Amino acid sequence: MDFAEPKSRAVAHAMQGSTITMANFRADRFATLYFFRPIRSIVSGDGNWRIPILMYHSIGETEGEGRHPYFRTETSPLAFETHIKYLHDNRYTVISPEDVVGLLGSGRVDTKKYAVVTFDDGYRDFYTNAFPILDKYRMSATVYLPTAYIQSHSHLFKGKECMTWDEVREMHAAGIKFGSHTVSHPQLELLSDADLRREIRTSKDAIEAELGTPVRSFAYPYAFPEQNHKFTGRLRDLLEESGYENGVSTIVGSTHSLEDKFFLKRLPANSCDDTAFLEAKLLGDYDWLHAAQYFYKKLARPAANGKTTSVGAQ
Repeated sequence: MDFAEPKSRAVAHAMQGSTITMANFRADRFATLYFFRPIRSIVSGDGNWRIPILMYHSIGETEGEGRHPYFRTETSPLAFETHIKYLHDNRYTVISPEDVVGLLGSGRVDTKKYAVVTFDDGYRDFYTNAFPILDKYRMSATVYLPTAYIQSHSHLFKGKECMTWDEVREMHAAGIKFGSHTVSHPQLELLSDADLRREIRTSKDAIEAELGTPVRSFAYPYAFPEQNHKFTGRLRDLLEESGYENGVSTIVGSTHSLEDKFFLKRLPANSCDDTAFLEAKLLGDYDWLHAAQYFYKKLARPAANGKTTSVGAQ
């Protein structure tokens, strides 16, 4: 990974990284860089203007080595700064999901390069590790909060500390945007209508009461059941009825004007994304994975007895 390190540490890190790569061969990275990227460079005029929405979770150093790189939800501060510096140095304008809907809905193709930086789960390491890096490069992000875990004192979610309302208000004043990630982060597809409505509306009301500003964006927790059209239609209606104007999902890919504004695709990012792979994701070379993800979900669904199991579940 091409992060800035002293030479001796860089060599040791590279050796360690090669071992991990051999043990956890990334077929998605190989296919992206050596098959789909060359194809896209030849067939580049597909008529669709894409905007990448990056999806992060935790910014820290504690995640174990045993999990395959694709499924890791933690990004080291060093890797995250490398990603943000790449956006900065390559003149990306970081915008919000609301801006994406406005730009793509306008029907025009902009020559500027845009990207969206999003965070799920409301972990406190966003405040301690990510926020200073974003501030350094004068960039914003959109953070989605599961409001049951955002309180006056830090609460634990999945074994990690979450931020407090005081910290949320401080960052909101500094330009960070916040959206809803439900109340308790459940599998929404399995809920009754009443519980689904509570998760969606109560979280929105809580954030608005704390920040004094409308909440317009929603992030779907876990793998998105895009093949369940009855549920997604019901969810879309409820989001619109509750006052949301856009939303993001865990469907892999960059987003374009053909998509549902409540279920925009995102690109998962973590410490295992070196600069070459990050660049490929930003340029649309990783979008091929959506088809594989969709068919995997379709095949896995009957075996799951109603529980959604998916490549890319976050």
